[in-house]
Amino acid sequence: MSPEEQLSELKRGTVDLHVEADLLERLKTGRPLLVKAGFDPTRPDLHLGHTVLLGAMRRFQHFGHEVVFVVGDFTAQIGDPSGRNTTRPVPTPEEIAQGAATYAEQAFKILDPQRTRIAYNSKWLGQMKFDDVIRLAGKYRLARMMEREDFRRRWADQVSISLHELLYPLAQAYDSVELECDVELGGTDQLFNLMVGREIMKEYGKRPQIVMTTPILEGLNARTEGGVIVGEKMSKSLDNYVAVAEPAKEQFGKLMSISDDLMWRYYELLSSRSAVEVSELRARCAEGAQNPKSAKVALAKEIVGRYHSAEEASRAEEAWEAQFSKREVPADLPEKTVIADGDAIWLPKALALAGLVRSSSDGRRRVQQGAVDVDGTRVTDVAAQLTKGRYVVKAGKRAWAEIIVE
Repeated sequence: MSPEEQLSELKRGTVDLHVEADLLERLKTGRPLLVKAGFDPTRPDLHLGHTVLLGAMRRFQHFGHEVVFVVGDFTAQIGDPSGRNTTRPVPTPEEIAQGAATYAEQAFKILDPQRTRIAYNSKWLGQMKFDDVIRLAGKYRLARMMEREDFRRRWADQVSISLHELLYPLAQAYDSVELECDVELGGTDQLFNLMVGREIMKEYGKRPQIVMTTPILEGLNARTEGGVIVGEKMSKSLDNYVAVAEPAKEQFGKLMSISDDLMWRYYELLSSRSAVEVSELRARCAEGAQNPKSAKVALAKEIVGRYHSAEEASRAEEAWEAQFSKREVPADLPEKTVIADGDAIWLPKALALAGLVRSSSDGRRRVQQGAVDVDGTRVTDVAAQLTKGRYVVKAGKRAWAEIIVE
């Protein structure tokens, strides 16, 4: 393709592009560009939200450019404040190491390994001395940092901002200085960080990077209000995500749980179908010529097939149909043993001990919502007890277990 044609393809799905003319100029040189994106391993899973960005990286690779997949094993210790209204909890070194160990393997489900370089930013950030950090901090003004929407809102609401959070954009920017990248990619919530990278590269005498952002994928529990999708972004810390590496049945079940409106957003950002195909499919569903459920099944099978296989996607569909459409108990029902408090145990507590809910209070809420079945009977009494024995329990849409009370 010509440089202009490459530019047109690379811009697909892009929200922000700074600066388009500069990108075209670099493409015209015929030199392979160095394209960077960073991922902090706060948990050991890449999720579908990450794949929107990975897909943009893959497009660069298609045209012969080199991608640097930056594992933020150092920046994860700071915690990215992007989109946060509180200070982000800092993961333990063990959690960071566990996440970093799995990221590359998961990324290669999308990226071309031959055109991908894996870089850990602890290699250079971990070697910096305190005077290096002071000099880096001296290259950016506090007033500019406080223009950031996240910080400005927290300051106005009198929500604390820790000093180390101000260092995060600078640390991410220094990654670009070290790698001397041509382009940095990120989600729209990363725009401030990426633009800081342009400024810091200038301060170090480097040609400033081109900044490109991709849309943010909403989490599984997003909803529609006034025709607009609202809700938190897909996030590991919010537990509203579909992991790239999780089992096919889990992926399929989670995707089938999204609303019909959210399904079209997922089609837009995740499906390999063209915009025209998606538009025609949506029109058929709106006109009643096709059931939206069949469209959702097709999307779930496409995504599961991408990260597993077409055969596993079909098996996941069959299992989902048996479990939810036909209301059958899953064949691989896990057994969970809980210890009674005397002769019985409070149902919400049993749900928590069996791992079906996060806590007893979460279990109590599920019971109140009518989301808990015991031996096929809906339980809505929050004071319900399970006496000693065996019970087939469902809590929510996908959480099943045979609970043994001893």
